[in-house]
Amino acid sequence: MAHEDSALAPADSPDPSPPPPPPAGPRWADWTDEQLLDLRLSELGVRIEGSWLEERIAQLYAELEARGLAFRPHFWLSDEWFTPDGVTGVAIPFYLAHPRLMKLEQNQMLEVEGGTDTWCMKILRHEAGHAIDNAYRLQRRRKRQKAFGSNRVPYPEYYAPKPYSKSFVLHLDMWYAQSHPAEDFAETFAVWLTPDSEWRTRYADWPAIKKLEYIDEVMHEVAGRLPLVSGHAEVDPLHRLRKTLRQHYKQKRTHYGLNRPTFYDRDLRRLFAEGAESAGSMTAARFISRIRREARRHVASWTGIYQYTIDQVIEDMMQRAKQLRLRLAKSEEQTRLDFTVMLTVQTMNYLHSGRHKVAL
Repeated sequence: MAHEDSALAPADSPDPSPPPPPPAGPRWADWTDEQLLDLRLSELGVRIEGSWLEERIAQLYAELEARGLAFRPHFWLSDEWFTPDGVTGVAIPFYLAHPRLMKLEQNQMLEVEGGTDTWCMKILRHEAGHAIDNAYRLQRRRKRQKAFGSNRVPYPEYYAPKPYSKSFVLHLDMWYAQSHPAEDFAETFAVWLTPDSEWRTRYADWPAIKKLEYIDEVMHEVAGRLPLVSGHAEVDPLHRLRKTLRQHYKQKRTHYGLNRPTFYDRDLRRLFAEGAESAGSMTAARFISRIRREARRHVASWTGIYQYTIDQVIEDMMQRAKQLRLRLAKSEEQTRLDFTVMLTVQTMNYLHSGRHKVAL
């Protein structure tokens, strides 16, 4: 009957109201980087709700449910990824909540940590490991301390990973499980949680299998049980951070920079020629500048080192090549390959020197 009544409505009846316009984007969405950098983090006004992060968190919850775990970490936006001690939730960096902020992050740091579905899920699983460690106070258990070590060990500012060690799982880049016992636990949990990781087969002949078996054992024990620690505490939520984006990125770049060495001369002279020997060919500085982005990405993918850090090494090499007045001595193709190998070696030397910084 309702359909018939509407069909008999007078011809001059008003049309249905048009749908409301979509909500306007943030006022800063079209600003330049320079304009954005003077904005305070607390003024961004971004939220997890309605962003692509919602789907990633839903996926994490589904993975926890599939494992029979009742625990669900809570999430909030802050300036970096972190899970505070004793807190059962995870802070997500603000830039992941809006495409414009992801673009700014890319421009400032040369990459966007967690900026793809796969990368984001890897970090979420890792941070969920910290949160569940807190939720059930697992770090207090003797067996857990025997397997991973004590969380009370101070975090080092730097660590020197052993890339070929089989005592640690491989999940995040830079052999992060080796940086601290708490990170070892979180990385092992993440591998255990990842769907189709086939950890029993992959790590069958590794000493790390004992850690995975411990995770499997304790997660079956707590499955279905409510956490011992509850609440939705948030540390450094975005709306309380008064620093500007400019201040934030200055601090971040300082952290991921390095005490840049000056021992490149020998390798540069082997790769390039002195100015007088190769007059008329392209300068080494110009050549390095041309391949800078490509080389940086390749070395980052091979070593796991932050692109910003690698870029500092390239900048030093380029400036030193300019001071030495070096020029191309071989074909561009061969020099491109040789330079990328040299950059990888220098980066790995830095990595193995014990000066590899723990993430913020």
